[in-house]
Amino acid sequence: MNSDRPQALSAEGLSYSVGAQARRANVRLHAERGQVVGLIGPNGAGKSTLLRALSGMLRQQDGAVLLEGTDLRSMSSKDVAASMALVPQIAPYTHGFTSFELVLMGRYPHLGRFQIEGREDNRITRDAMRQTDTERFTDRTLDTLSGGERQRVFISRALAQQPRILLLDEPTSNLDVFHQLKVLDLVRQLVNEGLTAVAAIHDLHMAARYCDRLVLLSEARVLSEGRPEEVLTPDSIESAFGVRCAVYPDPVTGSLAISLIGPADAHTPPVEEVPA
Repeated sequence: MNSDRPQALSAEGLSYSVGAQARRANVRLHAERGQVVGLIGPNGAGKSTLLRALSGMLRQQDGAVLLEGTDLRSMSSKDVAASMALVPQIAPYTHGFTSFELVLMGRYPHLGRFQIEGREDNRITRDAMRQTDTERFTDRTLDTLSGGERQRVFISRALAQQPRILLLDEPTSNLDVFHQLKVLDLVRQLVNEGLTAVAAIHDLHMAARYCDRLVLLSEARVLSEGRPEEVLTPDSIESAFGVRCAVYPDPVTGSLAISLIGPADAHTPPVEEVPA
């Protein structure tokens, strides 16, 4: 980690409430400004729950989440929303609202008490929808959209917040291949312009291609953390996912590629990391 780059979001020693239970997440996470940090791991590893804890949605029992050096617990929800946006994995059903009305809600943290949205808020909203290819859904209600289309509208709402930190929970899970690439290319572009993104990503190839750093989780603890080539090794993938694989540079993109061979408990030959 480059200590010269300021920390945008950090957490250490967190425990938080999930329903009636307190869960300790033995996680040390530091997201530097202008980076994409990917959370990877098997189902149930705690990726989504950690994102909710980082956003302030879960009540902390111990530890701290620091948003640009300030303890999240000392900030109002509106101040947090002005700096950080969360896109959930499953877009909640919002009855009766058009896509434009939902995206416009992203402007709330920037409005004063009793202030209504103005011309600039409308411009920012339309620009966010243009970036996610959802302009044609402007006047359509959310119940007329597919799951993937709704997901892109919720990403638009997060962009309309103009956050400095973007939290994304499986942002491509409901999208076709074209829009998977389009959304992740957009995130990469925004990060290159100074945004910080922390994203739970199911697809290891996409994580290797788009993330600057990866955090490999299993049972709410960190197995490995670092650059993609440091984290995505045959041993760490077998430890977390229980599968044998080969890891090698993709000859087209230059990022890491993973070829799955079979379950680790199957009779498969030993696998070495493929040299560059």
